[in-house]
Amino acid sequence: MKLAVVGGGSTYTPELIDGFARLRDTLPIEELVLVDPAADRLELVGGLARRIFTKQGHPGRIVTTSDVDAGVADADAVLLQLRVGGQAARNQDETWPLECGCVGQETTGAGGLAKALRTVPVVLDIAERVRRTNPNAWIIDFTNPVGIVTRALLQAGHKAVGLCNVAIGFQRKFAKLLDVTPGEVHLDHVGLNHLTWETGVRLGGPEGTDILPKLLAEHGDAVAEDLRMPRAIVDRLGVVPSYYLRYYYQHDAVVEELRTKPSRAAEVAEMEKQLLAMYGDPTLDEKPELLAKRGGAFYSEAAVDLAASLLGNGGSPYQVVNTVNNGTLPFLPDDAVIEVQAAVDGSGARPLPVPKLDPLYAGLIANVTAYEDLALRAAVHGGRERVFKALLAHPLIGQYAYAEQLTDSLVAHNREHLAWA
Repeated sequence: MKLAVVGGGSTYTPELIDGFARLRDTLPIEELVLVDPAADRLELVGGLARRIFTKQGHPGRIVTTSDVDAGVADADAVLLQLRVGGQAARNQDETWPLECGCVGQETTGAGGLAKALRTVPVVLDIAERVRRTNPNAWIIDFTNPVGIVTRALLQAGHKAVGLCNVAIGFQRKFAKLLDVTPGEVHLDHVGLNHLTWETGVRLGGPEGTDILPKLLAEHGDAVAEDLRMPRAIVDRLGVVPSYYLRYYYQHDAVVEELRTKPSRAAEVAEMEKQLLAMYGDPTLDEKPELLAKRGGAFYSEAAVDLAASLLGNGGSPYQVVNTVNNGTLPFLPDDAVIEVQAAVDGSGARPLPVPKLDPLYAGLIANVTAYEDLALRAAVHGGRERVFKALLAHPLIGQYAYAEQLTDSLVAHNREHLAWA
């Protein structure tokens, strides 16, 4: 089995490597190719990756290359984990929206649109290279904004499934609170990428008993603290919102908070300097503890599980993924990409049925889906007017003056990445 990771020079890649090494029985990789244009980073990350495999007794071969076509050739699956523009572009996404009182975040609001505009054309180019080289390969997208990027891939006819670590993070945390194994916890997880709610927590699978009310009654404080939301919000909803819902439910308070501290991008950039220095140590043969603060917890385990299922090598029968709606949420277009529990196997991901949603959730999902549709049009076709309309449609913006100002700022800060600007 051959896997390729495009964006393999990321400082987060050792987390993925550690998962591949630990879970080699689930996903028996014979060759792993790390693809990245940044040769200096790639060499450091690749060296540590080989040492991790060696220490854990993994027999697979790790190859590094800057050649996308060579890297994805004959791969059974290609994982995408890109950041076009790096942490510098992310820092801009997290700062200029604050100038007009809108949240600055890398996947939500105006910053999220900027990331989509930079990313979608690059991902589609890579996917076309995969299709020319190996049309049977699965593409697993972990590149944010996952929902928009996955929709772009699917609309272009690629074999793609989107992956996020929010759901597996909840699964692991709930299992710890309930003192059960993670495999016993099944989430009724519904929404869009970074706009989801856990409407049920079941023990033993989709038909298991829903113990969410018990979980909130006994551990509501811990859940709310993890979400960085007041417990009153969780209690009144009766469900567990993704922590990204902070940007909607507490928008103005979050904006004030973001204005008073360094951006997350600045923190991560400093962390990456330290990590790369560590990776250059030839005696280091395990992922450093600092990596846990980098973000993306449990991504490696989710990626292994999904790849194993898609490649017919086992894996969990049900997984939370980003895939085509196809009537699952009847108030959305069939070609919308939703994030839900799905049955996953070699033929792809098929969403499990979702009970009728309360308008409190369905309305916001429909609104953001409309924004994502406009955002994808802007990313594929370009043009200032398309950017403006996407921003005007976003529920966190929605005002003409803000949309105008943010459009000008977005184009000014991203001109080098926008072919049409």
